Amino acid sequence: MNKENIIQELQFKAIRSSGAGGQHVNKVATKIALVFDVPNSKSLNDSEKEKIGLKLKNRLTKDNILWLQCDESRSQFRNKELAIKRFFKLLENTFKEPKKRKATKPSKSAIEKRLKSKKKSAEKKVNRNKPEW
Repeated sequence: MNKENIIQELQFKAIRSSGAGGQHVNKVATKIALVFDVPNSKSLNDSEKEKIGLKLKNRLTKDNILWLQCDESRSQFRNKELAIKRFFKLLENTFKEPKKRKATKPSKSAIEKRLKSKKKSAEKKVNRNKPEW
């Protein structure tokens, strides 16, 4: 994954931020929408595109386009930087291979402890019953 090539493929759109904020928000388009066209990307190989399609399918549009928005800062430039950081963090997490789980057995003491606690709770429930005369 070559970051410089990917950055060249990114498209940015400036949008007016929503919410309260007075005159500044109403005049200035500081919110940034980062758009990445996954299927037409030349810097990603097919397996990487497939992983993005599987792991990020809830973030993709119908055309497999990834949208990220950032409006944390009042600066358009700062929002653009934050959006790029988030984008690359998202890609890193997507391509990261999960660790294989090593199968383990519980220790004898753990098994005994579990059985003792089960017996104790069972006795507690039996003691709640009305006594038979």
